[in-house]
Amino acid sequence: MTAIRFTTAGESHGKALVAILGGVPAGLPLLAEDVDRELRRRMAGYGRGARMKIEADAVELLAGVRAGETIGSPIALLVPNRDWENWRDVMAPEPDPPGSDKRRRRVTRPRPGHADLVGVLKYAREDARDVLERASARETTARVACGAVCRRLLAEFGVEIGSHVVELGGIRAPVPDTLPATLNEVADRSAVRCLDATASQRMIDAIDQAKADGNTLGGVVEVVASGLVLGLGSHVSWDRKLDGRLGQAILSIPAVKGVEIGLGFEAARRPGSDVHDEIGSGGAARAGGFVRRTNRAGGLEAGMTTGEPLVLRVAMKPISTLMRPLGTVDLETREAAKAQSERSDVTAVPAMGVIAEAMTALVLANAMTEKFGGDSLVEMRANYDGYVARINRP
Repeated sequence: MTAIRFTTAGESHGKALVAILGGVPAGLPLLAEDVDRELRRRMAGYGRGARMKIEADAVELLAGVRAGETIGSPIALLVPNRDWENWRDVMAPEPDPPGSDKRRRRVTRPRPGHADLVGVLKYAREDARDVLERASARETTARVACGAVCRRLLAEFGVEIGSHVVELGGIRAPVPDTLPATLNEVADRSAVRCLDATASQRMIDAIDQAKADGNTLGGVVEVVASGLVLGLGSHVSWDRKLDGRLGQAILSIPAVKGVEIGLGFEAARRPGSDVHDEIGSGGAARAGGFVRRTNRAGGLEAGMTTGEPLVLRVAMKPISTLMRPLGTVDLETREAAKAQSERSDVTAVPAMGVIAEAMTALVLANAMTEKFGGDSLVEMRANYDGYVARINRP
């Protein structure tokens, strides 16, 4: 069986976002609501802009699903953009009539921190609209849709993925020693997806101040995947190491500039006795009956899952579009100017957590299908059960 793979297409203000997801085994129960639930979570969060008031993201399953189950062929997903109606003349694929004026909403004053300038030069474009429409984080809607399908597959094997905001605008939230069993259910009750009520309010206040100042804020999200079987990934080749694959996937999210696993950078500051996780017996069957007394490694050793929860921390920089623009150069005149302002969020850190969950799900589902294969869910489960039985033999 081919491992999970996906691709997306679509522009921020185009007609729709499209994704093709391949490698999902046949027989997986799947409804549009399984995807829509995650799309709604992505749209939430205090500090979002006017765009989220326009859109009501919902998926259309175009192919690969019949009678409520996957059939083993590629799954095609489409999410329409409601805002397309306001941008038809700007984003229309047809050429402009000879002698017509330049299209409105041209972008010739590139924003520092965005893809505008480098993209225009690299792709030989005159209007940065051709670049920023695809570079926009709106594209992650399609990723979340694909990730939702992968979450549904992982759930068949007892894997749950959640996230919560641990820092926003420089305000750090205390993290409880034991996370809620239903992490997302608790985190989603907060407007900023933070588990601590006091920190949540301080973050909201900081967002309000940043909005008044015409500024933007970044932050840090913790992603946790529980219920993973021991041995996903591999130590034998650099490109099979799961930590490297997770790093690539997470860092591909727009505005994400860092990812830590377990202790992350803190591990470099401690002696080895305070970093490595001692091994004991009496653990879960999916971990071979072994257990770690701590989880400083964040559930990964040598590029492979240990059976402990996978713990990632993801750092997002402030959004590049500021209502009080930074200095730039006009592409047409090469003279100093203020960067163009596009409609934007003050912060998207809470939503980024949902996107990071999706990318984590895609990587983990890929590793699961690599390890256990099978053209159908029945076959994949049999392979999984056989493997768990083997690693528990004395």
